[in-house]
Amino acid sequence: MNNSEQTILSARGIGKTVKSGSSDLVILREIELSVTAGEAVAIVGASGSGKSTLLAILAGLDTPSTGTVAVDGADLFALDEDARAELRGRAVGFVFQSFQLLPSLTALENVMLPLELRKNPEAEEKAREILGRVGLADRLGHYPKHLSGGEQQRVALARAFAVRPKLLFADEPTGSLDAEAGAGVIDLVFELNRSFGTTLVMVTHDEHLAHSCGRVVRLVAGRIAA
Repeated sequence: MNNSEQTILSARGIGKTVKSGSSDLVILREIELSVTAGEAVAIVGASGSGKSTLLAILAGLDTPSTGTVAVDGADLFALDEDARAELRGRAVGFVFQSFQLLPSLTALENVMLPLELRKNPEAEEKAREILGRVGLADRLGHYPKHLSGGEQQRVALARAFAVRPKLLFADEPTGSLDAEAGAGVIDLVFELNRSFGTTLVMVTHDEHLAHSCGRVVRLVAGRIAA
């Protein structure tokens, strides 16, 4: 099987129900989704349709009530939490709306962190290189509070791509940025994605951005619409 036909992410029968007072609230129901290596997939839907919950389950950050998820051939929920974390560390990158940078670390240190966790001896060199690629070569020593929102999201992007993930999950990556900064970040997402051959799964409410992806998956009331 060549890489272009390889399924890197597979969700089968995913459901998510949570207790809401005395009743059950169904967030997701009977989700079936396969993503091929190298694809860019956008997940769209109205607020409350279950987009972010689905992304969190696909990434192994949340557990489904029913169903299974396989990432890079491994059944996520058959693994214990340590093994799930190891798989995420090895194969998965994340970009969130809220950046999730550590405020006590500089831009360079934030990007070095996942590389150091992998005991990569070239952590600093690789972090400097990718920060240069996202246009922040002159901001390496700056702390997040001294960076604009767009710059912080570029640091987050550099951190996500530094470990050369097979799969990148992005949850509303431009949600807290103005139009200009958001456009710059999205250009970088697609450029780095192509450059590294990463598979991209992105939640967005931006229809224009969604249609820049190769495939759009639409959630309506917790189900994938035909």
